[in-house]
Amino acid sequence: MDFSSKLLENAVNEVSRLPGIGKRTALRLVLHLLKQPKENTSYLSEALLHLRNDVESCQKCHNISDTVLCDICKNPKRNSSIICVVEDIRDVMAIESTSQYNGLYHVLGGKISPIEGIGPQNLQIESLVTKVKNGDAKELIFALSSTMEGDTTNFYIFKQIEKYDIATSTIARGIAVGDELEYADEVTLGRSIVNRIPFEQSIRG
Repeated sequence: MDFSSKLLENAVNEVSRLPGIGKRTALRLVLHLLKQPKENTSYLSEALLHLRNDVESCQKCHNISDTVLCDICKNPKRNSSIICVVEDIRDVMAIESTSQYNGLYHVLGGKISPIEGIGPQNLQIESLVTKVKNGDAKELIFALSSTMEGDTTNFYIFKQIEKYDIATSTIARGIAVGDELEYADEVTLGRSIVNRIPFEQSIRG
């Protein structure tokens, strides 16, 4: 792709680094920005800079937050006796969109994947085990994607906490095997949360 401007080329190259965006899409986006009033681009730049410089990780659930504790963890109307274990913030947003869950979350930051070099030590598993050990919840809901890596992560966590007095469940398999949670439709995901089953039953099944 030939460019008439080095500035344009640099902008396209940077935008195309984003996942799922090729050079042609990046060019279309950059040209769109050029057609907008300058202040619009400034608002976008400022929002991205604030996001990168000021965003925090919730100290309680590891969700993305503007403050030490995220709005979900600070909400007194949430049921703190239930913790839903998810891979990342996209899964939190997917479950929240169903309006079928009113507990808290624990964001692992990924799932165990030896092929990618991701082990338990690379995830927020230790802090989850500490919550269970301290009796901070009565039930854990495993809501990782129904992939081999997701199932491996669920099982690993289950083995770490099985000696403690806590109920464990997993979302019902309304989610097709191999599917990522964030791509499930709201109705199916909502039903999977409501109709969750004991985790030990899912292992036997």
